[in-house]
Amino acid sequence: MTTATTSSRELAHPRREEITLEAVLHALADPMRLRVVRELAASGAEFPCSHFPLPVSKSTTTHHFRVLREAGVIRQHYRGTAKYSRLREDDLDALFPGLVLSVLAAAAAEEARRAAP
Repeated sequence: MTTATTSSRELAHPRREEITLEAVLHALADPMRLRVVRELAASGAEFPCSHFPLPVSKSTTTHHFRVLREAGVIRQHYRGTAKYSRLREDDLDALFPGLVLSVLAAAAAEEARRAAP
């Protein structure tokens, strides 16, 4: 993974060619991380980490975002003191065509199945 940064406020992200299927699947396998990805994909926008009311501690939330970033699923940057995240949809689709859409569709189907009486 590329780790060179020009300041302590820049975050390291894997280059497109460094993203692996195993890392992406691992990142998407956790319900909290999948929840974040679902919301980012649905909106197509970027949000600060504080936008996501995850039912876990702040340190665990930070861990989840780091796993997503280091796997290449999201790109993060600082805006002031807030860390903003955006789904790396173009990179993921170029490397693994249809994977993110399939995972998101499966997650929505599972949610609907669980909600059905």
